[in-house]
Amino acid sequence: MTDNLPAPGATSAESTEAAEPAELAGRLRAVLQQLLPLLRGQTTHPDLTPSRHAALAVLAAHGPLRISEVATRMNITVSTASRMVDLLGGSGWITRRPDPADQRASLISLNATGEVLLTAVRRETAGVLAEELAHMAPDERRLLHDALPVLEGLTESLRQRPASR
Repeated sequence: MTDNLPAPGATSAESTEAAEPAELAGRLRAVLQQLLPLLRGQTTHPDLTPSRHAALAVLAAHGPLRISEVATRMNITVSTASRMVDLLGGSGWITRRPDPADQRASLISLNATGEVLLTAVRRETAGVLAEELAHMAPDERRLLHDALPVLEGLTESLRQRPASR
């Protein structure tokens, strides 16, 4: 069973230390902090900044949303979200329509152009990852595969936590 295999290059003492929550959290945060910008750099859409990409992803997953809801989901201020929505609108990636519950407010959603862009970027970055995964040893890919449900559960758990500001 591969559950007890150490990380590539790790000694069994390092594997034991990695099981400590603080150590594991630090390593996981660090690798994600490095991995995501590397993936973003692989896209052919330089006008899609990381923050714009994050906003489009929020709208794809949860839209249509009010600007205040975009702000909450992105953990940014409403004024920052408003500027972001203006940029997305200027790029032609979103649609605004009046909120039926409050005509003073707008609902923001991805339009077809935004959906096509987000799909293309996701496909490009998944392709880059797939190329790298193809070079991994089968045992390493299996370890990564086995870790995915845990990472997905961690993501959902964090999503349920109230945001701290």
